[in-house]
Amino acid sequence: MNSTSLRRLILWLAFFCVGIRPHAAIGLSEDGYHVYPGDEIQDALNLAAANPTNKTVHVHQGEYRPATKRQALIWLNRRHDGIHLLAAGEVTLSARNPLLGLPSEDGFPAAVNHVIYLGDGISSNTILQGFKVTGANGFLTRERTRELEPATTIPKNFFFYSDGGAIKVFGRSSPILRNLEIVDNFTKPCGAGISIQNQGFKESATVIENCIFRNNRAQGTGAAVDLLAGSAARITNCLFIENVSNTGEDMVAKNSGERPFVNNGVVTIFWKSTAVIKNCTFTGNRNGVDDMGGESTYLDCIFYRNNSDAGLKGYPRYELAVNAGAKVTGCRFFGNVIDRRNDVSPSVNQLEATPPQFDSRYRPGNPGYEGVGYLPPASHGHEGRF
Repeated sequence: MNSTSLRRLILWLAFFCVGIRPHAAIGLSEDGYHVYPGDEIQDALNLAAANPTNKTVHVHQGEYRPATKRQALIWLNRRHDGIHLLAAGEVTLSARNPLLGLPSEDGFPAAVNHVIYLGDGISSNTILQGFKVTGANGFLTRERTRELEPATTIPKNFFFYSDGGAIKVFGRSSPILRNLEIVDNFTKPCGAGISIQNQGFKESATVIENCIFRNNRAQGTGAAVDLLAGSAARITNCLFIENVSNTGEDMVAKNSGERPFVNNGVVTIFWKSTAVIKNCTFTGNRNGVDDMGGESTYLDCIFYRNNSDAGLKGYPRYELAVNAGAKVTGCRFFGNVIDRRNDVSPSVNQLEATPPQFDSRYRPGNPGYEGVGYLPPASHGHEGRF
């Protein structure tokens, strides 16, 4: 047995042992389906999809990884609408499985494009709550697309496959994403955390609330959240820390001959897209938000020292860029604001705010910050992690 085969055997045995569980199959109780380490979450999602009355899936404490190379660890499309996917304890959903590849392979050790895929036909009746979502690393496959997304009327471009390392939202989709920790994901080009690609169907917005985005990296735009053209989101009480966009060359611009993106925010809002961002905190990122949509709203947010020197060099840092326009009220800024239309009024915002005096959980201690920025929820779904 050569060294590579021996290494794979050792890793397989370790992975198998931690995945053993005493249960023989996914169980259905009065409160829903129950998934334990060693089970496939997708099996429970498919069972819940076929159940007309009980659409709750509880995923119990542990780490869940892909067993095969594919586009997503778990996927929900139109037939899964209405499912409540809930973490029971500290649950990690990971893109990584080193047993399925070699370090020399692109994207290793990730084995899926997206950890979670939410496709066309998913409404706000669908809830994901309480998970840590991690491990995306630029892996890409186009296989089994019809299984992932049966809808054929909405075009799927390169970004359908490449963007949204932790979570991809596509088409007429507006789920509720609550109490998630989205950490340590990488994509090329964009949207390492959440990529929303509504393709113009933005009548209902994806709801993102009580979430933490930490250390996500994108070679292009929107390391934490990327709203591709014609998309919508409502982002409330979220924390964005140490995320980095523009880690390398804009590969899309290189192939198309367009002007490259080199200095984006960790939240990027593209043309014809709209976001409502309320009571969020941005700190320690490579820039805050760049907004090209012109219709977004920012309310009671903190933008503090988003001056990380990571990523492409030679470009000035900023907290918020809203050259196309926005409604900005009650926000605190501690750095440069790019605002050629003068939409960020000093009469309803603080453009040279005093330091917020964050504690270890990023709650502002400065008495001038009451009601502003992120506050950890009383029940976050994975207490003790932060």
